[in-house]
Amino acid sequence: MPDDDPRRFPPLDQAPADAARLYAIAQSSLGAATAREADACDAELGSALDALLRPGMGAALAAVFAAAPSVAAYRHLWRNLARRERAGMPDAAQVVRLFAMPIVVVAGVEQPATQPCVLPAVLDDAPALAAILKQHRALGGNETLSLANVVVAAEALDLAQLPELLEWRNDGGGHALLPAPISVGDGTEGVHLRFIVGTALAASTANLFREEDVRGFGVPFAQTLSRALAVPGVSVLALPRSPLPLVEAVWQGRVAQREVAAQIFASNAIRRIRATTGEPSGVISVHASDGDERSGEVRLSLSSPFDPRGAEGFRCKLWPLDRVDDVVGMLATLLADCRVTHVERKPGVHPDRDAATGLPLLFKPETAPGVALH
Repeated sequence: MPDDDPRRFPPLDQAPADAARLYAIAQSSLGAATAREADACDAELGSALDALLRPGMGAALAAVFAAAPSVAAYRHLWRNLARRERAGMPDAAQVVRLFAMPIVVVAGVEQPATQPCVLPAVLDDAPALAAILKQHRALGGNETLSLANVVVAAEALDLAQLPELLEWRNDGGGHALLPAPISVGDGTEGVHLRFIVGTALAASTANLFREEDVRGFGVPFAQTLSRALAVPGVSVLALPRSPLPLVEAVWQGRVAQREVAAQIFASNAIRRIRATTGEPSGVISVHASDGDERSGEVRLSLSSPFDPRGAEGFRCKLWPLDRVDDVVGMLATLLADCRVTHVERKPGVHPDRDAATGLPLLFKPETAPGVALH
């Protein structure tokens, strides 16, 4: 594990025997000397994962990932699971493919609210959204698709739910999806992650997910969905991502939510600092979590040397699939795009809280010099 990774994964010697076997196969694949050896390991791993994708095996599937002993093991298991889902049912002529569209919803109260505002999670005209996807050939030109009439949270699509959800591939039936309304409070805009789930009838060999961008359908879909979610007094912007198999959609949704939230934070904070005290400086640091040793955060602090007490911070949760350097790189690139010229990375792993104040720990460059990024 890298020295700057704050997460502590479960020890391998404490893993259940069946899970430990999968981790050993994954490690053999990662360390294989030839592609042929790696492919043989991955075929064995895929067969084991297929068994965990049967109905009733959701808890066991989730447990295997929860006990993964490292980022590398978790990522390799996840890649193989994603491949198994994307492959569908190759022996059938036609299959019902299940997909999900990540939706990042940016919402804010336009006027001070006297009571909490809640955005609806039930879509009155899901067929209109499906028609936009068909018109713009969003799923490889597929014309036989439908969308559920609710928006759901990531937890509705997590690993524990996956085997039952994928039964749609076999029987074409339905699965109860719980709508997840969005609570909007006063203050800054909130960035929320939701999903729209759909099905498409297609040839088993069809590649429905070859389009990676939303330039074709993105604008009309976003406008229609934003209107569907809107309530009086709340500004709503729904940003769709491309349809994907469930495993991939959940991950891409979490990445998109984090990136949008970071963009909104940075643009607002940089504008305030430039308007009051001059050019901002940034510090990126990695922190442990007091409440969960398997978690951690990458934090961004923005401040001005002319304001010795002020700093604004943004916290990126580290998911098991994350590599720390990828999250640091995302923040560094964002600041470069915002023309922040003084950005440092403070090496090492740091505490969650400031010992003096008890608040989340943030750094300023003049008090804690780091390695210059740009």
